[in-house]
Amino acid sequence: MSEHRRSSLTGRLLTALTWAVLLFGLWLWGSEVTGLRGTGSDGGSVATAGDAGAAGQQPAVRLPPAQRPLARAVPQRIDIPRLGVQAPVVARGLDTRGAVASPPLDQPGVVSWYAAGTAPGSAGAALMVGHVDTRTRPAVFHRLGTLRPGDTVRVVRGDGKVARFTVEDVRTLPRDGFDARQAYGVRRAGRAELRLITCGGTFDRAHRRYSANVVVSAYLTGGSDGRRAVAPGTRPGRRPALPGAADRAGPRPRALGLRE
Repeated sequence: MSEHRRSSLTGRLLTALTWAVLLFGLWLWGSEVTGLRGTGSDGGSVATAGDAGAAGQQPAVRLPPAQRPLARAVPQRIDIPRLGVQAPVVARGLDTRGAVASPPLDQPGVVSWYAAGTAPGSAGAALMVGHVDTRTRPAVFHRLGTLRPGDTVRVVRGDGKVARFTVEDVRTLPRDGFDARQAYGVRRAGRAELRLITCGGTFDRAHRRYSANVVVSAYLTGGSDGRRAVAPGTRPGRRPALPGAADRAGPRPRALGLRE
């Protein structure tokens, strides 16, 4: 074989090998993007956080299956172990903008619950709102956006049970072009779901409001007797009164969360 033919054959082999390595790399990338997320055989989901403002993707987490919804009961306290949060819950309605009324600014450690809607643990999406900060200090949901899929949220209820929720995603939703269904709508029919909402994005000092909201979505995955879940030295809060009929859905929120 001449030197010219040998050189030509070697060049073609190297080119073919280069393309093979490139195509294999593209196949691996494509399978990671499109083929590794979905529903597990046990009914649990394989998911990552859906925070539109997050930098980069988080590792996939296998989430537990949903538990059957509980009977309606008034929430008394919310616990978020990863954030060290134990906060009383108060029943609220809608404000003048059609958003879930937030707690008073002089109560930064309190979380409000939209009492005319779903109760935490019942079928549907229960809505809870808390401040991210005040003019002088951080508030109850200051680190809400750091939650990740698989984290636990517990709600102590008036019936003595503790509803345990598992976080499935965390999103930052801008106020411009707000879609109420994306923030408040049920993700999967028949489940008991929970939305935790606080301010996010950047703070506009001129208008004294944030540009977005952080929305944590979780769903019911367990429950227990509340008497075993109360931390030492604490007492369950007073049962807040429900405005109107307890099991009748009120007006649906049409605006997004808090302003400051």
